[in-house]
Amino acid sequence: MALFFLTGPLLLAQGQAPPFLDEKYRPWADSVLASLSPEERIAQLIMIPAYSNKDQVHVDSISGLVSKYGVGGIIFFQGGPVRQAHMINRFQEESKVPLMISLDGEWGLRMRLDSTVRYPYQMALGGISDPELLYEMGAEVARQAKRAGIHVNFAPVVDVNNNANNPVIGFRSFGEEKENVAIKSLAYMRGMQDHGILASAKHFPGHGDTDADSHYSLPVLHFSKKRLQETELFPFQQLMDQGLGSIMVAHMNIPALDDTPNLASTLSRPIVTDLLKKEMGFEGLVFTDALNMQAVASYYPPGVVDVKALLAGNDMLLNTMDVPATIREVKKALERGDISQEEIDQRVLKVLQAKAWLSLDRLQPVDTDHLIADLNSPKAAYLSRKLTEASLTLLRNEDNILPVKGLENTRIASLSLGSDELTEFQKGLERYSPMDHFTFPGDGDMEAIYDLKQELAAYQLVLVGVHGLGIREGGNDFGITPEMNVLIRELMANQAVVVSIFGNVYSLDKIPGLEQASGLIAAYQETPLTQDLTAQLIFGGIGAQGKLPVTINEAFGLGDGLETAAGFRIGYTQPEGVGIATEDLTGIDSMMQLAIRERAIPGGQVLLAKGGQVFYHKAFGYHTYDSLQEVRSGDLYDLASITKISTSLAAFMHLKGLGKFDENETLGTYLPAARGTNKAGLKYSDILTHQARLRSWIPFWMSTVRKNGSFKWFTMKSDSSRRFPVRVADDLYIHRKYDRKIYKEILDSPLNPEPGYVYSDLSFILAPKVVEAITGEGFYDYLERNLYKPLGAATLTYNPYKNYSLDRVVPSEIDTAFRKQLLHATVHDEGAAMLGGISGHAGLFGNANDLAKLMHLYLYDGNYARQQLIAPGVVSAYSRCVDCESGNYRGMGFDRPNKPGDPNGNAAPSAPESSFGHSGFTGTYTWIDPENEIVYVFLSNRVYPSRENRNIYRLNIRTNILEQVYQAMDKNQSED
Repeated sequence: MALFFLTGPLLLAQGQAPPFLDEKYRPWADSVLASLSPEERIAQLIMIPAYSNKDQVHVDSISGLVSKYGVGGIIFFQGGPVRQAHMINRFQEESKVPLMISLDGEWGLRMRLDSTVRYPYQMALGGISDPELLYEMGAEVARQAKRAGIHVNFAPVVDVNNNANNPVIGFRSFGEEKENVAIKSLAYMRGMQDHGILASAKHFPGHGDTDADSHYSLPVLHFSKKRLQETELFPFQQLMDQGLGSIMVAHMNIPALDDTPNLASTLSRPIVTDLLKKEMGFEGLVFTDALNMQAVASYYPPGVVDVKALLAGNDMLLNTMDVPATIREVKKALERGDISQEEIDQRVLKVLQAKAWLSLDRLQPVDTDHLIADLNSPKAAYLSRKLTEASLTLLRNEDNILPVKGLENTRIASLSLGSDELTEFQKGLERYSPMDHFTFPGDGDMEAIYDLKQELAAYQLVLVGVHGLGIREGGNDFGITPEMNVLIRELMANQAVVVSIFGNVYSLDKIPGLEQASGLIAAYQETPLTQDLTAQLIFGGIGAQGKLPVTINEAFGLGDGLETAAGFRIGYTQPEGVGIATEDLTGIDSMMQLAIRERAIPGGQVLLAKGGQVFYHKAFGYHTYDSLQEVRSGDLYDLASITKISTSLAAFMHLKGLGKFDENETLGTYLPAARGTNKAGLKYSDILTHQARLRSWIPFWMSTVRKNGSFKWFTMKSDSSRRFPVRVADDLYIHRKYDRKIYKEILDSPLNPEPGYVYSDLSFILAPKVVEAITGEGFYDYLERNLYKPLGAATLTYNPYKNYSLDRVVPSEIDTAFRKQLLHATVHDEGAAMLGGISGHAGLFGNANDLAKLMHLYLYDGNYARQQLIAPGVVSAYSRCVDCESGNYRGMGFDRPNKPGDPNGNAAPSAPESSFGHSGFTGTYTWIDPENEIVYVFLSNRVYPSRENRNIYRLNIRTNILEQVYQAMDKNQSED
């Protein structure tokens, strides 16, 4: 998008005429003008306020003004889009001339209307480097406005905010640098006007350097005209020269332009007519600011103030509070000769031409069907995400502390200041690494500070979010208390602290010593989205791009902003972020609901990522069919056989990179107990591809039970003791040495007489002993230290009952044969249970998010967060097909597509042959596609209440979900 700036003195004519001045709009305007009476012509210059959140009396009163007087337009304030649309339709039907509908939508329709998309404040947008994003925003705001029946958006704010104490503009401005303000304003303006909505630059001649709020009093600007021309007027002229359609004039007293005491610029002919229209050559519509604001209303009564505004040269009178009085006063002015009928007609004609350009000559009622959905399209939400992400400004990054590194060696805490409950920021941080969370409310006292300091002393890194800030200073430092400052200062003195400010960027100046923070992020405002993205920035899911659009103090100046790269760890986005339309994935929700309805599963988690970006992550249904506990995205599931690739295979591949494991060696090489048995010579490449002639499984539990169903005395007890310390399930403990019997039974078992593929658990049951023999370290300890902690995957764990409350763990089966109970937070697999819940073939629990981190490690060939946790080439070698020519389609440990393209196969039909993963008996599934950079995780408890439930296989839900992604990708590519 090309942007052209003036460099010389102000021009005498607008460089590019407003779009509605095209002669093709003149015939309709002339015909309408000819049909209007003198009073109706005056009324066309009046725009009255309306609210869609008020009662029927209000609605009827507006209707009366429209019907009786024929006002030219309505400016809507607070309310909702559907309620407002019904009002618009009624008023348009009642109006002789179509009404011009307007709204203040500086940061989108959400500034006035609930149930609509919120875009960042202009101050945040001022920190964005790419103006094309603001053009996109303008275009999308225009789409939404047209859909809602709105024609004029009183935006952008082009005030140059060079006064940090400005009580009314501040965060509403693009910043303090006139060129930046002009660039951003122009992009926003063009986006709207190129898509059929009239933009309105405000507040002429510039409200940025004021210390009074014109809503309540009359600000006085003691500037020379030269200063105004060089600074305040600069962005207005830039927009005029590229076709600006309208301007809103502010209520300010400017002696250098008009020395009339207590006269607002809105009412000044030297300012509106001589400066704006003549000297600067503006030909578009000129709106007053609201005429009920105290800067003008405290000096002149309704009607009189409107006439004065008209005489000053304004075209449209905004917020006229007494329509009949205004019409009477204008008629008096005509009679006195203060204004001519010709002048009135010229302005009415301009208004009517603008209405024609806005397609009001062929007006259609607002369709209220699906209005909310249309206004909240996924594309609109994604644009808000892009804008917010691009605005986040990193101001401190001492020793490149961000993105956070070395999770395995860093104890992290989060602290939310100004909140007494867990914030969205803290929830976002939790996705990346386990941490303890703390809060400090706005009324926190010194005693609370002392307690927090004691608790936080044990953490090497504290991630602080500052919340609940006022958008204006308001005389209380934006809500930052002395206690907050004390706490931040003392934390920074003792440990690494990263501070994120969720509020007006000027609030940074109210926290002394922030330049000493290890990390500092300006997020500009507090929304769930800013908190989500700031958490991602801290851990490297996204990068930092923003630049400060204003000067804060000596430490943080205009243009400051450090950059970091995206993609350090997985990020979280929406489908549009990876080139997929959200609506093309609705089938996933439908399939999950079908599975729940058909009682294939009580509930589940689905996570999908592409290119390292999680674009779909949802929880469905309940823990059980009683519908008491909803599934949440952080809940843990029994992963069943996914344990194989997440523990045993993970350890082997890690050891392979260290030169301590070789798949060409034998079981006997690594496991002393296997030597002298028929398993000693089994080569690991055959073991991992399930063609080592091992039996598929052994029902170990059956040897513990008598014919009458009771347990043999030396096997299980209902109470733990020194001899029976190993927990199998609730109130069930096994003999401390029973694991030896299990391992011996495996090693003594016969081999299958014929070679070939037989899927077997047995070698994976032995795997922990193999890893311990190689490393001299506990199996899980090894995995946790070398893989899970560096990944931040804390929920990948055995026996979750030790560390998690039961409401976070999804139960599996009601075991009626062996354990005689609901299995909840203890492993489903009988063999793993008899080993105390820890095995290499089953027993691992986790949530979709943490399992996805491990799968991304595999996707990127052992590298995650710039750490090569598994040596390069190992994962790619183990995930390749070893003996495809013999009909064995598996990799070493990994499953692969057995019948590529088969809709009933073990993989999505469109999954490439290079893809790999694994499934689990409890209803779990994970798949990795290196060609398309896809990671897929599906977690469910299909075995509840019984493993006999095989509906999940009948419905083929797990692979069909991934197929939906491929179909969506194909559709997007074909549309491109």
